Amino acid sequence: MWKENLCKFLKMALEYIQSTQSKSLDLKYFTLKEFDSPDEPGSGSKMDEKFLEKLDYARGNAGVPFKINSGYRSKHWNDKILKARIGSSHKLGLAADIRCTNSRDRALIIQALLNVGINRIGIAPTFLHADVDKQKEPDVFWLY
Repeated sequence: MWKENLCKFLKMALEYIQSTQSKSLDLKYFTLKEFDSPDEPGSGSKMDEKFLEKLDYARGNAGVPFKINSGYRSKHWNDKILKARIGSSHKLGLAADIRCTNSRDRALIIQALLNVGINRIGIAPTFLHADVDKQKEPDVFWLY
């Protein structure tokens, strides 16, 4: 009897887990691999799906390629290798750095990001940082 109950419980638990997992992403311009932490293959799957959907839509609107320099970062990669910010949104899958080396593409990318609601943008000479971390101040730009 207990085995039957255990089997029923496990079946219900599996159905629940499957029902709460999101459907597979249908990204037009990106693969999850592009967002992998260099030390953790497959970690691009840890990116926030809503953020990726916004980024994908922004890429389509911008009409220029978005080359991802950095997406998800493992704690080790962020803290030890890059010595980046401890509170980095990359570790939460809420940020991406997009390669950008000219002013025209930079303007197109920033406008497209803003149009989809990505409103935390860092500007560097060779990349743009985009994030949607709600634990941080919204509607901000900064320079590196």
